[in-house]
Amino acid sequence: MGGGKETPRHHSLKMAETSGPSPNARLHAVVDLGSNGIRCSISDLSTPTTRVIPTVHFHRVNVSLYEAQIDPDTGNRIPIPQSVIDRVVSAIVRFQIICVETGVPANNIRLIATEATRTAINSAVFTDAIRKKTGITVEMLPKEEEGIVGAWGIASSFSDVEGLALDLGGGSMQMTWIISHAGNVRISPRGSVSFPYGAAALTQKLADLKRGKSKGDAEKAKEEFRHEMGAKFRAAFDSLEIPESLIEKARSQGGFPLYLSGGGFRGWGYLLLYLHQTRGQSYPISIINGYSALKEDFENTEALEEVARTAHEIFRVSDRRRKQVPSVAFLVNVLAESLPHGIKEAHFCQGGVREGVLFRDMLPVVRQQDPLEVATARYATSSAQSIAALMLAALPRPIEGRSVPTSITTHLVQAFANALYVHATMPKELSSSAAMYSTSTGILASTHGIPHSHRALLALMLQERYGGELPPRDVELKSHLQGILTPEEVWWTRYLGKLGLVLGELYPTGSIGSSKPRIIPSAKWADGLGKKGKKHGLELKIAIQKAAYDPTHLKEELTHDVQKIVKVGKRKHWIGGKDGWGIKVVVSVREEDLLQ
Repeated sequence: MGGGKETPRHHSLKMAETSGPSPNARLHAVVDLGSNGIRCSISDLSTPTTRVIPTVHFHRVNVSLYEAQIDPDTGNRIPIPQSVIDRVVSAIVRFQIICVETGVPANNIRLIATEATRTAINSAVFTDAIRKKTGITVEMLPKEEEGIVGAWGIASSFSDVEGLALDLGGGSMQMTWIISHAGNVRISPRGSVSFPYGAAALTQKLADLKRGKSKGDAEKAKEEFRHEMGAKFRAAFDSLEIPESLIEKARSQGGFPLYLSGGGFRGWGYLLLYLHQTRGQSYPISIINGYSALKEDFENTEALEEVARTAHEIFRVSDRRRKQVPSVAFLVNVLAESLPHGIKEAHFCQGGVREGVLFRDMLPVVRQQDPLEVATARYATSSAQSIAALMLAALPRPIEGRSVPTSITTHLVQAFANALYVHATMPKELSSSAAMYSTSTGILASTHGIPHSHRALLALMLQERYGGELPPRDVELKSHLQGILTPEEVWWTRYLGKLGLVLGELYPTGSIGSSKPRIIPSAKWADGLGKKGKKHGLELKIAIQKAAYDPTHLKEELTHDVQKIVKVGKRKHWIGGKDGWGIKVVVSVREEDLLQ
């Protein structure tokens, strides 16, 4: 038994065997053999951060399997050249060595291929060459399955999803619908509909329509193709068995939300980000996952094509992507014209094959976790849950006509409590700024699955927790983060932030033990506030334990500290000034026997 023949896979890894760590079953490697590039990644699915799919290693091999199959002179399909096969095989072998050095078990390495490999003339030759050299069989996604994996990748990118899911790769585009709440993911029972309209394929198709034709004939052919695409999109829409609830929302809200993944759409998203950061808007976050664009911006194809033509350098948009912009613009125009009820907004997702296959295999109890709460859990102090409970108690329950914004969730408050002390040891001139940057360029920036609005909410709450004072260079960032939110949401970040400041001073180590003062806050909507009794607002009461320390001194100290919360309700501090959004806040501190 000990004299068995050495497999190619064992041979390719032999050099790294002596230097690698012991295998870690929670490490998973995925090679995504895409049309526009090959993505090699290692993810750590250890608890408690499994839900956010932390990346241990990632690199991209700049090989376009789609372009490799196009004869540059005739535009005809050709087999994948041997030189390209050799390069891909070599890249995968090198990645296997990285996997061994990282501790990825051999059976946790997956090679997943999509459109360009599936439709290649010499597909079998290509995948056999990989298997013989690496010992791993390539998993070929059928075109319907490709869209399903893409939908799961999109579901991993947000806590809640309701809309149409579109995945634009290099060789194909997939369409389905998706409803995802609390880890329960539903997609069309038909799977997805695949179209041969990937960014690279469509670029080639539009070039073919012009080749050898007069300008008039080329325009006519392009228009006929437009009608053909539109008809296929409408037929796909009808075949996907979209729930009536989604259709009714689209009808009443002005269109379908689109959830977009794949390199073609991410390139479009980066163009929109470029516009929003260079033309007087100064959009504050440069992370594509969780970025959202309104209908009028997403469909403004002329502006984005102009940027792609004229801008000297565009963040995260390669020359290859620039060349594909006219074809993506063509696709966006046809989509906008073809979808019943139109497009309401577009949400861009980083989730792709890696995220899709890993998220789909997670237990539902893991999938339902909130990404922001999961990501901040590692920074939580021993009493983080108790502190979050105090914060939640300081939020008034909804009554008719009045409620806290729905975006201020229990998960958001818990994430705030988890991160409440992360920057507390920094000098005062740094803590407020560092806390504000933490969700976009700091410790939480790489967390997967957080919409930009949630990043802005937490950033502003953390910034207020340290007093809210900023150096001049950071004031503008705060203003732009506020611009992502509604004035009402901004006001509540100030309220909660100042509450966090008071709790941070009351419990400076983040621990609420038996020797610490016990408090119980309660809040309710109130009328008849102010000197003339004409104002509506919020009444916050804080009961403090009589027996804790010197109660009189503690009450005086806490009464002084809560004035920071009271100031949030002053008209001059309302969002947008005295005529902006805000409510009056009245805070009282009283001694009670809380031990009974």
